[in-house]
Amino acid sequence: MTPLPRRRIVSIDAFRGLTILVMVFVNQLAGVSGVPQWARHMKADADAMSFVDVVFPAFLFIVGMSIPFALAQRQARGDDGVALQQHVLARTLGLVVLGLFMVNAEDGFNPARMPFNIGWWSLGLYLCTWLIWGVYGSAAAGGRNTWRAVGVLGLLALACAYRGGPDGKAWMTHQWWGILGLIGWSYLISASAYLAGRARISLLLAATAACVAFYSLCHAFPADAWPNWADLTDCGGLVCETSLTLLGVATALVFLARPDERAPLRRFGQAAALIVACVVAGALLRPAYTISKIYASPTWCLYSAAICIALFAALHALVDLRGHARWVRWVAPVASQPLVAYLIPFVVVGIEDALGVGFPDALNHGAAGVSFCVVFTLFVLGATAVITRRIRLQL
Repeated sequence: MTPLPRRRIVSIDAFRGLTILVMVFVNQLAGVSGVPQWARHMKADADAMSFVDVVFPAFLFIVGMSIPFALAQRQARGDDGVALQQHVLARTLGLVVLGLFMVNAEDGFNPARMPFNIGWWSLGLYLCTWLIWGVYGSAAAGGRNTWRAVGVLGLLALACAYRGGPDGKAWMTHQWWGILGLIGWSYLISASAYLAGRARISLLLAATAACVAFYSLCHAFPADAWPNWADLTDCGGLVCETSLTLLGVATALVFLARPDERAPLRRFGQAAALIVACVVAGALLRPAYTISKIYASPTWCLYSAAICIALFAALHALVDLRGHARWVRWVAPVASQPLVAYLIPFVVVGIEDALGVGFPDALNHGAAGVSFCVVFTLFVLGATAVITRRIRLQL
């Protein structure tokens, strides 16, 4: 493997923490009326993007940046190639399964046929999540395995209790992969490419081009003329989003690989070249696919990647090279445990549904709604800090 710094990279933590907090904010903001369009996702056919449309790409990008360090850490513990790939597969399975359950908790269920309120079903899901993937201080391995077994049985019970469709006879359905599922598939492809290519940037960029080409192939057939290709078209968008994760891996290697062999100026020059390549490629593809987050178009992916590379370059210069890192400790809880921070708002919604309560309607409109989104984001930050003092999620 390519040599990497053994210390924790503060700029990556900063990028991850800021991304998660903005993600929580914009997710909450989606339910507020009276905010300008630039603070919302653009329509599918708008051929435009707002800053909100860059948040999910930023998370896919930061997942990619973390891959070399996470796998290097496991390799240092003695994992060989087979063990590393098994770890990648296990992590992917966890993310995809959790994403499937979360999607079905949001839509597709039949309230009249469910044996209990969907809010309680959702809370059961998140309890099982903590049982399966939670790490509780210095608990013995045997104890952890017992809790995991209980959590797995709980998920099976929830799956059996689920009732969907108009007649309440349908099981959980693959409506879409959900945010965590999309992250899981992107992680699988990117981590596998990183391991197979032995951390060579050229092969990662070739894999990125292959993702874009696959999207083009999937969209070469009109949906109405080829209805049986609909699932493949959806898969094309998923694979195209993987390009963001692959470019995150490449960016981490550009800035941080071989720490004693490259001057910072050379690294920034390579990053600038990568930004230009993404912008030019996106512009060339724009007439064919336009800019669209909803369709996961190549132009949207490449423009978003260019923005993410530039943002990380700025953070790297500020935090790692100039040493302005004190402020990063304020986002450290969500940076180290992003999944906990991501799930907290869903737990809050589950509690609201289970108890039949909610926040005042005034908090869903205008300035009051935006202010509440800020307060809620700070609540998630504080709650994550408190929870992760004793319990962490390892997925």
